[in-house]
Amino acid sequence: METQQNLDINKSKLNLGFFFLSLGVIITLITSVVSALNLFFSTLDKKFPDVLNANYQYGYSTYDYESMRMSLATLIIFFPVFLIVSYFWKKAQSRTLGSIDELVRKWLIYILLFLSSLVVVIDLVTLVKYFVSGEITNRFIFKVLAVLVVALYVGIYYMLELKGKDKMFGMSISIWATMKSSILFVLLIYFSFCVMGSPFEQRSLRLDERRVQDLQNIQWQVINYYQQKEKLPESLKDLNNPISGSYIPVEPEFEKGKAYEYNVKDGVKLTFELCADFALPMPKGWQEYNYGKGGITPMMEGRDVAVSSYPYPGSGGGVNESWDHQIGRTCFERTIDPEMYPPFENPVKY
Repeated sequence: METQQNLDINKSKLNLGFFFLSLGVIITLITSVVSALNLFFSTLDKKFPDVLNANYQYGYSTYDYESMRMSLATLIIFFPVFLIVSYFWKKAQSRTLGSIDELVRKWLIYILLFLSSLVVVIDLVTLVKYFVSGEITNRFIFKVLAVLVVALYVGIYYMLELKGKDKMFGMSISIWATMKSSILFVLLIYFSFCVMGSPFEQRSLRLDERRVQDLQNIQWQVINYYQQKEKLPESLKDLNNPISGSYIPVEPEFEKGKAYEYNVKDGVKLTFELCADFALPMPKGWQEYNYGKGGITPMMEGRDVAVSSYPYPGSGGGVNESWDHQIGRTCFERTIDPEMYPPFENPVKY
C-alpha cells in the first residue's frame, strides 16, 4: 500500500529534465523556423531583386549579405540542436509520464502550434503588404509557398503528436519528419550558398571591396596634394604626413607581395593612374536600395546594394563604373580638372 502511494506521488511530481527538454524544443524550433524563413526570404531578395526599387550599376554587396549570414549561422546551429533535443524529448515520453509531465507536454504542443501560427500570420501580413504595393514577382510567389509549407509541416506534425499517432505510411512519424526536414535544411543551405557564394568567394569580394575603398582614399589624397601644392605627387610616399595623420592604405594581402601602384602619366595635364590586383571581377546588375548600410557606393547615396546577374539592356553603366575591374591587375586612369578642383589659396610653392 505504501509503495503504491509513493508511485502515485512520484507520478504527480514535475520532472525537471522533461520540463527543460520541452523548453528546449520550443526555443530551438521557433528559432529554426524564423531563421529558415528569414534566410529563404533574404536569398530570394538577392536572386530576384525588384527593379522598381533598384538601379543597374556596378558595386559590391558584401555588407548587404549580413542578414543572410546571420540567418544562415543561426539555422546551422539551432536546427541540429532542435533535432537532438527532440530526440531526447521523444525518448523521455516513451517512459510513463506523470500527470504534471503530461500537462507540460500538451502545453508545449499548444504553445508550438500557437507560436508557429503567429509567425506564419505575421509573415503573411508582410507578404500581403508587399503584394498591395505591387510586388507581383517570382520571389513573392516563392515566399508565399514557403510560408504555407512551413505552416502545414509544423502544424500537421504536432497535431499528430497531440493525438498520439506514432506511424505514417508504415514509418515512424518522428523519423519521417526528421528526414524531410533535414532534406529541406540541406536544400536551403545549398540555395543560399549558390546565391551568396562560398565563404572563400565572400572573403575575396570583401578584399576587393577594401581595395576599391583604399584606391578611393588614395585618389582623394592625390587631389588634396595637388590643391595644396599645385602639382602631382611623384610617389605614394609623398602623401604620408604624420602631422595631419594622412597615410597610405596598405594592400590587405601585402604579405603575398601585392601593393597599390601610383604612376604619373602626364604631370602637365595632371593625369595619373592607380593600380591594384583584384581577386574577382566587380559584380554588376540590378541593385536594390538598403538604406543605412555601408559599401562603396558614393557617400551622397548612403546605401549599399544587392547584386543580381540580370542582363543590362544596352550600354552605359552606373555610379561605380569608374571602378569597374576584372580579375588581376587593373589600372584606373584619372585626370584632375583644375576648374572642378581648384588649388587652395596660398598653396605651398616648391
